[in-house]
Amino acid sequence: MKSLLSFLNEASQSQAVLQAQRLGYTSDGHGGWLDKNGEFVAKTVNGKLKFFNQNQKVGQQDPKQVRTQANQQPVATQSNPPTETQQDAAASEEPAAEGEFGTFADGTPRRMAAPTRADGSPKEDLGTLTVTFGRFNPPTVGHKKLLDAAKKAAGKGALKIYPSRSQDPKKNPLDPDEKSELMRQMYPDHADNIVNDPNSRNIFDVLKQAHADGYSNVKIVVGGDRVQEFGKMSDKYNGQLYDFSGVETISAGDRDPDAEGVEGMSASKMRKAAASNDFETFRSGIPDTIDDKTAKKMMNSLRKRMNVEEGWNLWEIAPKFDWKNLRENYVNKKLFDIGQLVENLNTGLVGRVIRRGANYLICVTEDNIMFKSWIKDIHEYTEVKMKRKERVKGKPNTLVGTDGYFKFAASMTPGFEKGDETNLQPGGKPYKGPGYKESFDILRFINKYKKKSV
Repeated sequence: MKSLLSFLNEASQSQAVLQAQRLGYTSDGHGGWLDKNGEFVAKTVNGKLKFFNQNQKVGQQDPKQVRTQANQQPVATQSNPPTETQQDAAASEEPAAEGEFGTFADGTPRRMAAPTRADGSPKEDLGTLTVTFGRFNPPTVGHKKLLDAAKKAAGKGALKIYPSRSQDPKKNPLDPDEKSELMRQMYPDHADNIVNDPNSRNIFDVLKQAHADGYSNVKIVVGGDRVQEFGKMSDKYNGQLYDFSGVETISAGDRDPDAEGVEGMSASKMRKAAASNDFETFRSGIPDTIDDKTAKKMMNSLRKRMNVEEGWNLWEIAPKFDWKNLRENYVNKKLFDIGQLVENLNTGLVGRVIRRGANYLICVTEDNIMFKSWIKDIHEYTEVKMKRKERVKGKPNTLVGTDGYFKFAASMTPGFEKGDETNLQPGGKPYKGPGYKESFDILRFINKYKKKSV
């Protein structure tokens, strides 16, 4: 959880941004600020604008400057031209030392070590990678517009399409494997670019892997309503979690929910149609690459996953169409309590709620990454079906109530992996290692987030 000091630092960063905007400065994406002529004039340091020239005054032009040796503050010169002696002194100065990690091919300083091969040699620069990360639950004709925009942005470069790993009975009824297979059938022109990777749970996982693979630039293509969210977060952690000479967030275009056809089609509308057993509307959201029989089967599968036969609430399966009831349940604290584990459905980030706003949440991940989400873009995070002992490589599964958590705990209990039944509950069976697939009746750890698996 973020401390009060951290929150104050966040607030001061916002103040620095506001001050820079008032001065007409633009960000260089790395904490620096440029004036209208493209001159570097200031940098955000500890949440405050630190000017390139200490004599800078708001609204006034910076005096001419000369650079000093590395790690020293630039100094302002007189408005008069430098004397011959001053010119000779400046010429005799040694050039500024190169950064610790060198530079990218375009001259941008590296802030992290370049990725290396197993033998320690540097990896080849793979250039620019274009990625898109989305729920696709279910995939629709509207998503084709997103994928086509990503392909256009990639040009002749690499393109990777990542379906999120989000799954729940209401807003994300299809599991990642089903989504990936459906997408390959529905978008054959993009089939080879679809990546079904269990380790790419969120956009940061995707960007960290791209850095590790050797890409030096990244383009992120998302819907117009998500450009700001993805752009702000990807820029903020460039140089901390990954290191690219440039991170560009590109809009695939805005979507009009009231429009007919492709322009107005969304996964929310598809889930609503499935719950209402409205095949005509549902079919209109499926590309022609899928026949009617398969589309009908797909709709029935969604209905079964969403348990609509037992009743359903529109605000749960498609909150954008029933905002009033969603917010009413939120205000009455029936949703998203402080401390609850939730997932941002756009970015895939999972964190605990530390603050409840009027219609948004502030959350913090286990890696201390803070994110803000509208309540319509959040769901309660429960992964009761996760059976892996490691959630991702090198990180144990600590999701309480899952089989994977049981395996992790069991592997740390002396003798347990050998069939020692000393610590078993009545009726329990010994754990036989990661490959054990038989059912067992061991009492699970208490899990207040537990749901029925689907």
